[in-house]
Amino acid sequence: MNPQARHRPLPIGPLRAFEAVARLLSFRAAAEELHLTQSAISRQIRTLEEEIGCTLFLRGTRHVELTADGLQLQGTVVAVLERLDGTVRQIRQSKGRRVVNVTTFASFASLWLIPRLEAFQREHPDIDIRVSAHDVVVELEDSEIDLALRYATPEQLGRRQDAQRLFGETLTPVISPWLAGRAAAGEAPPLAQPADLAGHTLAEEDDQRPSADYLSWRRWLREHGAPGLQPRRWMYLNFTYQQVQAALAGQAVALARLALVSEQLQRGDLIEPFGPESRMSSPYVYWLLLSEQGRLRPEVQQFSAWVLEQAAQSRRDIGEE
Repeated sequence: MNPQARHRPLPIGPLRAFEAVARLLSFRAAAEELHLTQSAISRQIRTLEEEIGCTLFLRGTRHVELTADGLQLQGTVVAVLERLDGTVRQIRQSKGRRVVNVTTFASFASLWLIPRLEAFQREHPDIDIRVSAHDVVVELEDSEIDLALRYATPEQLGRRQDAQRLFGETLTPVISPWLAGRAAAGEAPPLAQPADLAGHTLAEEDDQRPSADYLSWRRWLREHGAPGLQPRRWMYLNFTYQQVQAALAGQAVALARLALVSEQLQRGDLIEPFGPESRMSSPYVYWLLLSEQGRLRPEVQQFSAWVLEQAAQSRRDIGEE
C-alpha cells in the first residue's frame, strides 16, 4: 500500500458506495440502489480502504459488519453527503421555483402552522413551503433548513440571541360542544368546577421530556384546588394534536395549549368549560430562528415576516397583547 496515497483527497464515488453499504449492510443491496454492479461496489470499497489505510467492513459469507474504523467514518460521511446533497438541491431550486425549508415539531405544524399556510400561499403563489415536522431538534447550521419554529424556555436557547419570540405558553381545559351539551342536560357528569373532572376522562401528556411536567393535569389540578383528584379514567397521548383530537371527538377533556387551539375556541369547535380564569401559564415559549443561509434569501425573509404577523395575531387571541 502506498503511504503517499493516503494524503490524496477522497473521491466522492467510493464515499457514496461506502455510505450505502454501511446503511444497508449489503454489497448487493447497495449495488441495486446505486444502479451499479456488485463488483463495482466492491472495487470502490477496496479503493477507499486503500486510500484510508484500514479495513472498513468485516465480510462474511452471509453478512457484512462495520469495523470500529468503519463506524467512525460512517457518521462523518453521512453528514458530509447530506450537506452536499442539500447544497445541490438549493442550487437547483434557485434556478427554478423558490422553496422555504421549515423545521418544527409535529403538533405545532398540525395545529398552528399548516392551517394558516393557505393564506401565505395565496399571497405568494411562487414560493413553495417544505415542512419537516418531527420532535427531533435539527441543527440549523448542519442542514438545508432555512427556518426553525422551536418550543423552549429562554434558558434552553442559550446564546441564540437571534431567536424571535412568537408567543408564550398558556394552558386551558377544553371540551367539545357535544360533551358540554350532554353535561348541561344531565346526560353526562357535570363540568361546572374542577372537582367535577372526577367524572370525566382526562387526556394527559405522555412524554418524558421536562416540558411534560408543565403540561400535566396534575399540575393544573394542584393550582386549581383539586390536588390528588383522580378522573374517571386517564387517556395517555404523547402528541398535543392527539389530545386536541380526543377533545374534539368528545372522548376526553384536554389540557390544551391555548395558542394552538385559539381558532377552534373562536369558532366554537372547542369550549373552555371553566372559563378564562382556569388558564395556567408555563415557562415555555415558541420561537422563530433563521439559519445563516436563510437570512440571505428574500423568500425566507418574506415567510419569516408572515410568521411573525401570524404570531402577533395569536398573541392578541390569547391575551398577550
